[in-house]
Amino acid sequence: MQMVILGLVGLMLVAAVFDAVKFIIPNWLCGLVVLTFPVAVLAAGLGWSDAGNHMLGGVIALLIGFALFAPGWIGGGDAKLFAASALWFGWPEIFAFLIHTVIAGGVLVILLLALRWLAPRIPALAARVEGSALAVNAPVPYGIAIAAGVFWSLPNSVFWGAF
Repeated sequence: MQMVILGLVGLMLVAAVFDAVKFIIPNWLCGLVVLTFPVAVLAAGLGWSDAGNHMLGGVIALLIGFALFAPGWIGGGDAKLFAASALWFGWPEIFAFLIHTVIAGGVLVILLLALRWLAPRIPALAARVEGSALAVNAPVPYGIAIAAGVFWSLPNSVFWGAF
């Protein structure tokens, strides 16, 4: 079970870095997060009802992601990563994951706003702002917040108990 959890943590770190650097979360990465879930279910010895409970959480997260993607509030990769990550949290743990992700997203936005205001005023940073997350019109790499939500919520999941 430890290797499966470490695999999830590694995938989430890669997703956060991809989003921070390239503003994209590759489909293959979301797919790997989904594919690690059945391995975790088997390793933790979850029954069909518990696994279904987690899949329900993933479907709910996918609907939330679609609802946020449709008006352009988040990117498609963010919606897919959120749903893939939500598989790891069943009912009612999905609510803690959602709240942790939203709080992490709020902190991320405040930090980015402060850095975007500060960066042009620091000569060493001013030359590196264009094309980075510090650019004024750059999107928010919300994959960072999703990864933080996973890290914050994972110790309360049934998989951590099997750790």
